[in-house]
Amino acid sequence: MSSSVPSFDSLDKIYDPSALLKQGARYNNLVAQFEKLHGRKAEFVVRSPGRVNLIGEHIDYCGFGVLPMAIERDVVIVGATTDDDTKVRVANSNESKYPAREFDYEGKEKVVTIDSSMLEWSNYFKCGYKGMLEKFQLDKPKGLFLLVDGTVPAGGGLSSSAAFVCASALAVVTANKLDISKTELTEIAIVAERNVGVNSGGMDQSASVLSEKDFALHVEFVPKLHTSLVPLPKTTPKLAFIIANTLVTADKFVTAPRNYNLRVVETHMAALFLSKVLGLPSVDTLKEVYDLYYKDSKLNEIERFSDLLAKAIELFPKDNTNGNGYTLEEVAEMIGVPVQEFQDKYMTRFPVETDYFRLVQRTKHVLSEASRVIEFHAACESSDASLKTLGDLMNASQDSCRDLFMCSCPEINQVCEIARNHGSYGSRLSGAGWGGSTVHLTTEDNVPKLIEAIKNEFYRKAYPNITEEELDDAIIATKPCGGAAIYTGF
Repeated sequence: MSSSVPSFDSLDKIYDPSALLKQGARYNNLVAQFEKLHGRKAEFVVRSPGRVNLIGEHIDYCGFGVLPMAIERDVVIVGATTDDDTKVRVANSNESKYPAREFDYEGKEKVVTIDSSMLEWSNYFKCGYKGMLEKFQLDKPKGLFLLVDGTVPAGGGLSSSAAFVCASALAVVTANKLDISKTELTEIAIVAERNVGVNSGGMDQSASVLSEKDFALHVEFVPKLHTSLVPLPKTTPKLAFIIANTLVTADKFVTAPRNYNLRVVETHMAALFLSKVLGLPSVDTLKEVYDLYYKDSKLNEIERFSDLLAKAIELFPKDNTNGNGYTLEEVAEMIGVPVQEFQDKYMTRFPVETDYFRLVQRTKHVLSEASRVIEFHAACESSDASLKTLGDLMNASQDSCRDLFMCSCPEINQVCEIARNHGSYGSRLSGAGWGGSTVHLTTEDNVPKLIEAIKNEFYRKAYPNITEEELDDAIIATKPCGGAAIYTGF
């Protein structure tokens, strides 16, 4: 049984010292705004953060672990309760963009109606509300007065939606004085977010709830969700991370058949082929291949990845396209499954468009990236952990994402190059890629210089009309922060 969500009476248990002045003013303003808006005293304050993935890209759906950390940007909810009714009155500090909403409890069976076809900000609160009340089956939950304030930029690949759902679930728990562990909160939030049509694997919610200040989080999915804290090196000057959103958005509906969906299918194909030629039971994720093949092995994890990668390169047949991959017919023959049967199972629900399937490149990326996650974790725990070692792994990850998994884009490549030229030890895309955010490892003293260089050499050239407010949302400095918490010091 994991511990319950922590309560803190001081913000320095949650945020880095460099953020305390700003966060203190923010919390005071929110409590004052709440009391003015709802005409009553605040009774509780909860928060849950966004996250950035430090290393481990496009390997979660192959079954391998990833290594995110919680960031300073978060969702804070100030609340008060009433026994007079079961209504929820939820307002947002940015009222012009997110108008106040009101809804009522609809009973134990339904809890609340969520129309996922509507892009509606309060749906994310309803997800957390529904998830918790489905679990606890209360006859009469408290009526709620709430004020939400989010600083995680929406659509920036930093999991603003997971932060909001986790904070909402925690607000419902706190208001109704319910007893729940951090692990249960995480598991409920993972399922709850699916009510708005987001089918997430669990990394985002795990990082938001289970992270601790000054630690990253190693999240593993097989055989079940498991997390371990990863201590980041204590260096002088201190390490810091910069997150820079390229502001390039890939329309998932348009590009997924050629990008995301295709990569998922290619990794399934690779696993089916390797399980066949290695004499294993037929499995369709590379983690299953890895686990089955090495179940009695004396090799360590990193040696296993090297060994499997060498064997895979040897076993894949030479293609007839000068390195561009195999046709669907060739893959079907390689895995011993009729084309139609494969299409029905793997290419119907999520459409795929391509002439060739690049199984060798995708396998090289997945196995080397999964190894880098283990190496990153090990480097953090070694007595001589250096930023250069971590940075080299992040840079190798970016090279692999760009050249082997082909999920980078010119803007990501450009931002990473600028950052490395101005004191970043390691720079890589973070999130699915094809746009979105980048993450950069540097030192605290270099943060202003690095931010200014990226603003001048990328943003102001690529987006000449960008405002200062948009810039502040696009590029942020952060340290590894604490996960979900209840704040009592107001």
